[in-house]
Amino acid sequence: MKIGNKQAIGENLLYFLVWSAVILVPVLNSQMLAQYPINLQAAWVVWRQIIPYISIFIVHNYWIAPQFLIRREYLKYLAANIVLVTIVFSIVGLYERFVVVDYALDPTRLSFTNYEAYWNILFALFMNGTNGGIKLLYQSLRDEQQMELLKQESLRAEMDALKYQINPHFFMNTLNNIHALIDIDAEAAKRAVIDLSKMMRYVLYDSEREAISLTNDIRFLKNYIDLMRIRYTDEVEITLDYPHELPEKVAIPPLLLIVFVENAFKYGVSYNERSYIHISVFYAEGSLTALISNSRPAIEEKPLSTGVGLENVRKRLDLTYGPGNYTLAIHQEASNYTIKLVIPTLHVEMSGH
Repeated sequence: MKIGNKQAIGENLLYFLVWSAVILVPVLNSQMLAQYPINLQAAWVVWRQIIPYISIFIVHNYWIAPQFLIRREYLKYLAANIVLVTIVFSIVGLYERFVVVDYALDPTRLSFTNYEAYWNILFALFMNGTNGGIKLLYQSLRDEQQMELLKQESLRAEMDALKYQINPHFFMNTLNNIHALIDIDAEAAKRAVIDLSKMMRYVLYDSEREAISLTNDIRFLKNYIDLMRIRYTDEVEITLDYPHELPEKVAIPPLLLIVFVENAFKYGVSYNERSYIHISVFYAEGSLTALISNSRPAIEEKPLSTGVGLENVRKRLDLTYGPGNYTLAIHQEASNYTIKLVIPTLHVEMSGH
């Protein structure tokens, strides 16, 4: 609606300026050509000849064009134009025939139209055609901007959907683990509940932003990893290396790194053999590099790169940075996966939680 209003204001302003110039022509002519002070009586002679065109323009601009041209009913549009011009100049003809007109002043010197009726009709049709072309141009701009707005809203909706790639079973499994932990270690269960509440707050509130501080996102990863440790024994080696001092203004899209970490836990952990997950996050010169490496159990043969979560994160990276403006490399070997992500950081001011 705001786009339509801006375009309508611009279009109407253009018409106002054009008609203001046309109305001023006789005033300027009476001063510059006749070389005597402005004569309103002389100007009225010309304004009287302009009035039919103004009438035609108003009806065409505010009724005929919106009713037929914009709706692409071209035959009705052409017929309505012919009827309108014919009616107006018929009224003009009757006026000149039955109303005494003072032609003492020479209108040919002051007017830009002093032709036969059919030339006036052609000129009026040309005026309407120009007006129609302008309306179609502005309508095209409105449609283009509206499509761009819808595209942005669609991309925003897709981005919102792609943010929430954390496996919903994770929360259910974590609650079950906390329930079992209560009888074993009540203090650990309390800490797990706090970690889970922090994660839920991040997912529900902080992730609504287009960007979140890297410090907060790493804190979210730590909470996730601490909760995942509950499920595994010391046979699973889990490490997280990250810079401990980061400016708050260094930001990344929220819930981006968690997709890779979750996939590492999903594909890289075995209950039957020693396994590992190593996560490293580096920041330097406006660029974030994340390395996520995990073991590849012998029973797991499905390539990690085919996961739905990773395909979705590729789409999200394309939407956020544009293709070619980031690096996402997946290296697979017989015994391990390694994912390398390099993205530009977003420098925005925001408050941390």
